[in-house]
Amino acid sequence: MKILLFLSDIMIPLVIFYIVGFGVLMKRNVYEDFVKGAKDGLGTVFSIMPTLIGLMVGVGIVRASGLLEWIAGVLAFLVEGLGISPALIPLVVVKMFSSSAATGLLLDLYKEYGADSAAGITASIILSSTETIFYTMSVYFMSVKVRKTRWTLAGSLLAAAAGVAASIFLGNQM
Repeated sequence: MKILLFLSDIMIPLVIFYIVGFGVLMKRNVYEDFVKGAKDGLGTVFSIMPTLIGLMVGVGIVRASGLLEWIAGVLAFLVEGLGISPALIPLVVVKMFSSSAATGLLLDLYKEYGADSAAGITASIILSSTETIFYTMSVYFMSVKVRKTRWTLAGSLLAAAAGVAASIFLGNQM
């Protein structure tokens, strides 16, 4: 166990050292390459900023409006029959749009049910096994100007459903 802790402590410095060392061996001006990459990164941030703001505002409005609780109430009888806590429904919906908003819901869920409860454990597994589908698609596809997404959304939703199903199964095993 101590070796894993040691490796986790030195992993990031080793990767940085490797990158800088490789750049020096290849006779690259590492600092200038770093500055150029940082400029490109800032350009990307500014180009995707409207999308990020729109997603954050949209998630905030949906959360504040009570729509998530209404959806959970409508679907409660279906999911309770499957052994799923209705408190997980808003978390699953919000996670597809915003990881930070889903983390806020997770903290609320911890306060209400406890982190070691079945709902708390299942929610934790859900957050770690699903992706922010719409956020990721909008940011990455907009940054490279992809117009035809083909089967990306369907595949992402299927993967998210599999992640949620596996999370519920694993959470119920605890």
